[in-house]
Amino acid sequence: MTARKFETRRIGKTALEVTTLGLGCASLAGIFTGVPADQARATVGHALDKGLTYVDTAPQYGLGRSEHLVGDVLRERRAGVVLSTKVGRLLKPVPVAEQDKGAWVDPLPFNQVYDYSYDGIMRSFDDSLQRLGLNAVDIVYVHDIGAGTHGVEGNKPLWKQLETGGYKALRELRDGGVIKAIGLGVNEWEVLMDAFALGDWDVFLLAGRYTLLEQTSLDPFMTTCIKRGASVVVGGPFNSGILVGGATFNYAKAPEAIVAKVQALEAVCREFGVPLPAAALQFPLTHPAVCNVLPGPRSPAELDGILDWWDVKVPDELWTTLAAKGLLAPGTPIPSGMA
Repeated sequence: MTARKFETRRIGKTALEVTTLGLGCASLAGIFTGVPADQARATVGHALDKGLTYVDTAPQYGLGRSEHLVGDVLRERRAGVVLSTKVGRLLKPVPVAEQDKGAWVDPLPFNQVYDYSYDGIMRSFDDSLQRLGLNAVDIVYVHDIGAGTHGVEGNKPLWKQLETGGYKALRELRDGGVIKAIGLGVNEWEVLMDAFALGDWDVFLLAGRYTLLEQTSLDPFMTTCIKRGASVVVGGPFNSGILVGGATFNYAKAPEAIVAKVQALEAVCREFGVPLPAAALQFPLTHPAVCNVLPGPRSPAELDGILDWWDVKVPDELWTTLAAKGLLAPGTPIPSGMA
């Protein structure tokens, strides 16, 4: 099988290069809907066959399940793949009857314990290497710190852990050459502005806040990334389903105002003969801070569908029409000339 040639972009000021399309491995761990292990492994392998070189996972995904499945594939095919995982959650073995499965259909028998301290970060990193069965990863993200996950008061002691020890651990790992890049992986851009106050970061994985539907992170966050030399990986380019015909936005039933905006976006796309998901997938990369778009297919067939959307030619006039109709935030870079 001949791999296609994707554009690559550099991560921050590092030497890492990633394809502009990546593979997010949360869905493969069975969120809301179960995914057989063989299907999950086949999806990772199919992504590599197709030429994608960036794969992202995390301890949270299936409470260890995703890392195990990703490792099963990458142990045989590590060359040329940029791999990221996350820290901030430790997994504690528990009887199944006492487990908090959350939205995971068939997770491994653990509960998660939040720990963003120096020791917690180091232990989380070592645990991930063991689950992956690998001796290295390239990028480590601090996962889901912020008021959106923990509440305003609940986040304060966790942020203190990161501020007083966790960031130091990440810098030691990166500056010592153990990993190549550090960042945060979150669903809210505001906490990333707080992170800039702690020091320098290479890349942020931001889910759902810079999409065709929502550009709330445009300023000051995206503009600060340009000034500070940090890259952005856009997770959740379909806003958890609403941009691919689903009814879910931010992992919950979409409110009426969101549904109405999606209908308006779709009407413009229809005018130009472009599927809405194709426009949604290609849109984020027109911002100079964005290095990668990270969808989460559940199967090789879903990935093929994403690649079909990726190959759709989007006329420049579609983007200018969206802007003229007020469907993009003021100041949003207008995509042009994308294949």
